[in-house]
Amino acid sequence: MPDDSAVGRFGSGRDVKRIEDAALLAGAGRFADDVSGSAPSYLVFLRSPHAHARIVSIDTAEALAMPGVIAVLTGADLVAAGVKPLPLGPMYKGPDGSPGTTPRRRGLAHETVRFVGEAVAAVLAGTREQAKDAVEAVAVDYEELPVVTELSQATAEGAPQLWPEARRNIAAQMIHGDAAATDAAFARAAHVVALDIVNQRLAPTPLEPRSSLGEYDAATDRLTLRLSTQMPSGARDTLCNAVLGIPTDKVRVVVDDVGGGFGMKTGLYAEDIVVAYLSRHLKRTVKWTAERIEEFLAATHGRDVESHAELALDADGKVLGYRVRSLCNMGGYAGSSGVIQLIIGPWVTTSIYDIRTIHLDLNAVLTNTAPTAAYRGAGRPEAIYLIERLFDVAARKLSLDPAEIRRRNLVDPSQMPYTNAMGQTYDSGKFGSILEQGLDLAKWSDFPAREAQSRAAGKLRGRGLASFLEWTGGNVFEERVTVAVSGDGTIEVYASTMPMGQGIATSYAQLVVDVFGVPIEQVRIVMGDTDRGSGFGSAGSRSLFTAGSAINHASERAVATGRDLAGDALEAAAVDIEYVEGVFQVAGTDRRIGLFELAARQPDRRIFIDATSKVNGPSWPNGCHIAEVEVDPDTGVVQIVSYVSANDVGRAVNPMIVLGQLDGGAVQGIGQALGEHMRYDPDSGQAITASFMDYAMPRADIVHGFVHVLDQSTPCLNNPLGVKGVGELGTIGATPAVVNAVADALIRAGRADEADRLQMPLTPLKVWQALAG
Repeated sequence: MPDDSAVGRFGSGRDVKRIEDAALLAGAGRFADDVSGSAPSYLVFLRSPHAHARIVSIDTAEALAMPGVIAVLTGADLVAAGVKPLPLGPMYKGPDGSPGTTPRRRGLAHETVRFVGEAVAAVLAGTREQAKDAVEAVAVDYEELPVVTELSQATAEGAPQLWPEARRNIAAQMIHGDAAATDAAFARAAHVVALDIVNQRLAPTPLEPRSSLGEYDAATDRLTLRLSTQMPSGARDTLCNAVLGIPTDKVRVVVDDVGGGFGMKTGLYAEDIVVAYLSRHLKRTVKWTAERIEEFLAATHGRDVESHAELALDADGKVLGYRVRSLCNMGGYAGSSGVIQLIIGPWVTTSIYDIRTIHLDLNAVLTNTAPTAAYRGAGRPEAIYLIERLFDVAARKLSLDPAEIRRRNLVDPSQMPYTNAMGQTYDSGKFGSILEQGLDLAKWSDFPAREAQSRAAGKLRGRGLASFLEWTGGNVFEERVTVAVSGDGTIEVYASTMPMGQGIATSYAQLVVDVFGVPIEQVRIVMGDTDRGSGFGSAGSRSLFTAGSAINHASERAVATGRDLAGDALEAAAVDIEYVEGVFQVAGTDRRIGLFELAARQPDRRIFIDATSKVNGPSWPNGCHIAEVEVDPDTGVVQIVSYVSANDVGRAVNPMIVLGQLDGGAVQGIGQALGEHMRYDPDSGQAITASFMDYAMPRADIVHGFVHVLDQSTPCLNNPLGVKGVGELGTIGATPAVVNAVADALIRAGRADEADRLQMPLTPLKVWQALAG
């Protein structure tokens, strides 16, 4: 019999259609640029045409005299006003043991510009067109300085030093593991394999560009800042505590719909500082929305890591040691998000494999490019890509099947909880089972027949495997939520995480239905207002297992409170009160009162719970992703003809949404593998791929379709829901799976040496050149 209860139709584990979509599909979404406030003035930035230069002078007189211009602002003006630079997060030590160092990023460049597109001045005018006209009248005299964009160039002896305290332009360094033990493992190894691997620079390119609206209320001396951000509370706290030096209650950050974030929208930007300062200083509404080229030039980028990675193995293919040296491009400023390459990636560096001996030498390098920061996966895709590429090379050297060499190195379920070489503890995981499920799904053993069919059609065929895990949580495990049961028949939940296309409001609503047993139409999820609540925000695939756990906890508390109130209303002991699907009833009688009727009887006509809860640690989702490709030997064009995956996602609150996250994540990972690359001219530092005409985004036809299997048999033990974060899982698995598949096709065509030298993106030209030798 079908379960027609509210929980049966809308509770967790069901493919409930996203409650967010009706408004978005009808064009009724509300994004940051949709709001202009009262009597807005418009801000436009003058950006540096030089990658590295000293600012000799800025003449703003002509711009100030132009029609509609309200103000022109420079970096010197901000310094004189006491506006501080963006704060630094933990900066690790430099190579010589001294504290790490970096230039400080200000709202507008002061004295020196460090990348093309850095904001140098800002013009505020009555219309956007007036501001655009006036910004062209700002005259800046630059003294050009030597430019360094490439990592090898930046770290070479005698390279131009971009920051006086950063020798060889290394802002910080992290050493992990035991160098001596690793050297000893390599010395006794039967086999050693090595690769030079580049994780190229990517532009996150969310559909919605950044936008800031500052509205000042003179009566309360408060600023309301409307942003497109994943972290409203973090943006407010950074602005107040570090930049403006004002109490946090003087700023309210409001965020509505967010049209994609991908890590790029996790912090306060320089432009936001200027908007906030001018709005407060001039006591007026100030608005700025980025143009797409500004997003390419001045928003943070992702990846950009060059590594030399080596595996030492015994005669049977068991890994004895793992060694990596990486140069990580921070761009012009090494911010706290940029140095994630030095710490978060290493946490998963040994992945699902029982590798105890490692040595990692990771260096954060300054260059004259846009700063890098978090991008979907944030260090984990780079780390997984290294080891998955190496395992395929090792399998070939030892004449082993790529799946078999992985089997021989897996962490066994009996080892759980397992602490890896970086001191990170996996609470649960059945990695071998996931690997086998993936192989079965791909019909791995039947590949020769498919390869023969492709050859008959004049195509090369290859298969690629990535078996891996990822860490989720952002290392912030506490979350505060509020639950309000209203007499008007609704339940409103406020959480400080953020929706940005991932369907989180629907999953939260399903968790509310689980506890209250009411139709999902009576549940309202609210996010994005620091006056309603503060929290870490959404990053690191943490939202569901932290805030979702808090919502479950707060909802249960609301029902318990309602049981006490119902006992008073029904003149019965609370222990005798049963609650089922929105009704409190005295057990064994017909005396009852509805949840919403009970709420209406309260002094505030509601039952209100403000609750904070904490989970015990991160989650460790894992998967086995397998791609098959066909390569046209005449053109080098790569087609993904099959993509399957088995994924340990813990408990899936909404399987349909999880599958959608895997699809979207995989497309982004494929984009890195085959097309995307944010490139700079090495001599001038000019961005070469700063438009969609030049930056190759993945298209809908990049893959024929995905087949994903969700394994829910191994719940996470660190949170009461048993869920695991999955927002980045597809991205992490797709890149190595696809690159390994293309490399396999080249190897089968007799081009093994070229396969080992392949670097992303695997454009048709690169693949054709590899085939041509």
